Amino acid sequence: MILRATTLMMAATIAAPALAQDAGDPAEGENLFNRCKACHMIESPDGEMIQRGGRVGPNLYGVVGGPAAQVEDFRYGDGILEAAEMGLEWNQENFVAYTEDPQAFLREYTGNSSARSKMAFKLREGAVDIYAYLMDVAPDESSGES
Repeated sequence: MILRATTLMMAATIAAPALAQDAGDPAEGENLFNRCKACHMIESPDGEMIQRGGRVGPNLYGVVGGPAAQVEDFRYGDGILEAAEMGLEWNQENFVAYTEDPQAFLREYTGNSSARSKMAFKLREGAVDIYAYLMDVAPDESSGES
């Protein structure tokens, strides 16, 4: 019995680092954001343009850690609105999964086989770095900036 418990503890200790989220590289994420700029920009509420880009997709300023479909007056698709109503938040895991395959993510998250995303691009790699970059340029919660 003691041997079994020890084996289980060792397995958990070895597996724990694998379960930890990759922090990503903000500098690499800034470079990779070029893939996103065709549709997205990053602009602070006071008008500071952090990354010029398209307006087809929502402004990504402050998106990390926040609820899905949070940009006021943006015309989101039904699939992301359904996920938002269910409480979808943009943590690293959700962000990475969504950007890798938006349609599949929404269908799995909502349980609705017809849920669709307006985002057709699939980011096959680098999403963790882009998430780190978005965190890097996110509003400073301690300053009250939004």
